[in-house]
Amino acid sequence: MTVSAENILLLGSLLLFLSIIASKTSFKLGIPTLILFLVVGMLAGSDGLGGIYFNDPKIAQLLGVMALTFILFSGGLETKWESIQPIIWQGVSVSTLGVLITATSVGVFSSYLLGYTWQEGMLLGAIVSSTDAAAVFSILRSRSVGLKGNLRPMLELESGSNDPMAYFLTVSFVYLIAEPDATLISLVPKFFKGMILGAVAGYAFGKIMIWIVNRIKLDIDGLYPVLILSMVFFTFSFTDVVGGNGFLAVYISAVILGNSSFLHKKSLIKFYDGQAWLMQIVMFITLGLLVYPSEIVPVIGPGVLIALFLIFIARPAAIFISLSFSNGLNARKKLFLSWVGLRGAVPIIFATYPLLAGIESARTIFNLVFFISVSSVLLQGTTLPMVARWLRVSVPEKLKRKFPLDIELKDNSKSELVELDIPENSPAVGKLVMKLDLPKTALIVLIHRDGKYITANGDTEIRPRDHLLVMADNKSTVDKVFESFNLSPSH
Repeated sequence: MTVSAENILLLGSLLLFLSIIASKTSFKLGIPTLILFLVVGMLAGSDGLGGIYFNDPKIAQLLGVMALTFILFSGGLETKWESIQPIIWQGVSVSTLGVLITATSVGVFSSYLLGYTWQEGMLLGAIVSSTDAAAVFSILRSRSVGLKGNLRPMLELESGSNDPMAYFLTVSFVYLIAEPDATLISLVPKFFKGMILGAVAGYAFGKIMIWIVNRIKLDIDGLYPVLILSMVFFTFSFTDVVGGNGFLAVYISAVILGNSSFLHKKSLIKFYDGQAWLMQIVMFITLGLLVYPSEIVPVIGPGVLIALFLIFIARPAAIFISLSFSNGLNARKKLFLSWVGLRGAVPIIFATYPLLAGIESARTIFNLVFFISVSSVLLQGTTLPMVARWLRVSVPEKLKRKFPLDIELKDNSKSELVELDIPENSPAVGKLVMKLDLPKTALIVLIHRDGKYITANGDTEIRPRDHLLVMADNKSTVDKVFESFNLSPSH
């Protein structure tokens, strides 16, 4: 079946529906959502049951770039500066030096294994050098696994900041293959120019977004997401035109915006989270349509070897070398970070660049990248909770919200709502609320006990396994609340 204007809405809606149902199943079974989205696309393709013919890498790349822009922006909006600040330099090291080490080691190995030129091998290594932590978090949430210390913010920072480096390496080696007279040294100034301009543009446009959103005073609230969307795409395209790294600019602008106060903040963050999921589904299905399963079979042999090398040698080497100066991470945590190096849809998107450049080995590289990414997610993704427990870096995830309330504080409010569970050995057990050593600016709003909701007052006694909803005036007060109950915010 050929996609046309008459059937695209029907086919698109059916594929979206099937993907969402598949994602629900994946959470229960512990299967990474990415795999099921790709499977839906492959089944709908010309080699599958759907018979939809799609062979346009240009459209796939356009959709991929748009989707990645959405995903990076949404991820940046939800990145808390106070969480990543303690590990900012470690995260930057992993997302730059770590990506370079991964690309180089895989590139050398692939050149030797496949008989490629060093440029083609490095191109393959560059394409698979970035990770997809979104798949990691979906697995951890589905299995109710939390992470100790700064592991989670480290993964969040790496996932948001390593794609720009991988993108730079990919387009650079596409350029070196297309232009045989170009030298490796010529890439150095391009790297610094792209990263510096990307960082500066991201910071500047982030501040501009805050200023515009808070002062434009639109009559229609529904236009605020459209306004921000226009600025996000302008940030990417303008930065790219002037020679900067557009993906880096989008991520930094989102971090700046997300850690500031602006109108309709909470609703806009929810909106872009939904849009990011929509774009992920569209992207995965499109890439699934672009892949022909019959072409994957011949690359299974070398694909398995490269995937194993990437998982067990290249990624661990990148983590241990790039974090060799970090004293806050022990060997167990570094091993876990090594295992979390899942490859997602981003490498498959980057693999469309050599296809469009007309590189001779591009189709083989694309199929290899697809196989390596799927193998990585299947092997590492399905064993992630087990490895976290084995390395003793996991803690029980916070219980799901027990309060059926969708409370939204004002956008300019610094107040915080936090839920916490009272263990049996808590020093607060048996005490009245008035006798608790709570900060004066904290208030117990509601207590969930034995299936009932209790309004707390000074004479209310705290009991084991109570679930409390507490309001605090700021984040530092939240920390004091946890201390008063002898609890850790990470538990």
